[in-house]
Amino acid sequence: MPRRLSAAQVDSYRRDGYVFPVPAFTGAEASEMRRRLEALAAGEGGRLSKRTNQKPHLLLPWLNDLIRHPALLDAVEDVLGPDLLCWASGFFWKPPHDKGFVSWHQDSTYWGLSKPDVTTVWLAFSPSTRASGCMRVVPGTHLLDQVAHRDTFAADNLLSRGQEIEVAVDESKAVDVTLRPGEFSLHHVRIVHGSEPNRSDEPRIGFAIRYLPTDVRQLSGVRDSATLVRGTDAFGNFDLEPRPASDFHPDAVALHAQMLERQTAILYAGAKVKPAYGQSKEIRVS
Repeated sequence: MPRRLSAAQVDSYRRDGYVFPVPAFTGAEASEMRRRLEALAAGEGGRLSKRTNQKPHLLLPWLNDLIRHPALLDAVEDVLGPDLLCWASGFFWKPPHDKGFVSWHQDSTYWGLSKPDVTTVWLAFSPSTRASGCMRVVPGTHLLDQVAHRDTFAADNLLSRGQEIEVAVDESKAVDVTLRPGEFSLHHVRIVHGSEPNRSDEPRIGFAIRYLPTDVRQLSGVRDSATLVRGTDAFGNFDLEPRPASDFHPDAVALHAQMLERQTAILYAGAKVKPAYGQSKEIRVS
């Protein structure tokens, strides 16, 4: 029996490649998490720095606790099994009337992982609506193999390489993944998805957490890292990341820098343009 999702929701995820909305936190709890995020951003000049926003769960205990929250992990276990790693996390914050968009793409394109048994929790800290540029998915496209992409490095494209799928996408079939604060969606690593600019007067804030079972491997040749969040790791395919002792503890900051250098090497393998580590636009992927 599923732990969090209904049997119908699990079937929907298998068939369509996504499920939403899944309730996790009350509106008040979501507001408190948003307050903590906004306070963090205020301390960094009014906008969360790119460096902090890559794997921020390695720097902040409250986010490390969030990626382990049973309300999230029970749903992830329903689709991936009991032994789980968190591979990455990041906030996706579109300010009001922001021009940033996400082209149609598959998450799996540059991640270097051995198989597509990977899911993303997208947790809403603010309302995610069509007007604010919510994620849009094309049902059933997760059943495709890896599709060819091209790099554009377009200025307003929020993806790391401005990558876009090289085949035509029937946008008439796209579904808007609308969420209230405290709700989340799950989407498969190979589903074709994207998002439009925020045309509303409110920010669109979400926290994306990438989960995978412990038998997945990194194929890029770079020794990768992840956080064990549930069960046991019998494979040792990743260096396991510790929980930070406090906000921006010196040991955590040093480890975080090492992990970003590795992650940038993975995400930009073969790219014609490569940023200094920790400066990737990957933090804004929707």
